[in-house]
Amino acid sequence: MNRKVLMCIIWISFLIFSISCVYAATSTPSLVTKINSAFSKIQGYLEKISTPIAGVCIISGILVRKLSFGDEKKMIIGKKIIINSVIGYASIRLIDLIIKFIETVVK
Repeated sequence: MNRKVLMCIIWISFLIFSISCVYAATSTPSLVTKINSAFSKIQGYLEKISTPIAGVCIISGILVRKLSFGDEKKMIIGKKIIINSVIGYASIRLIDLIIKFIETVVK
């Protein structure tokens, strides 16, 4: 439960920060422009490495389930690994759409 709360706080703070950056970018001071370009680079790197990381997580979840040998706790852990990796991958892929939506709303 604590992990989910922490992830929600991180996600909400990222959204608030991205909204403020996009809103501040309409006046385009040099600092805001640099921050926006830095975040776009970070976003690009996250998108590039998210697919291999998600693939490794899904494979590890499958291996945990296959190698559990009928142990229910390990089956549940493997299922959680798979579900959380898919949710994490989807959220990283949706960041670009959310930022573009915010930019169109602000303009």
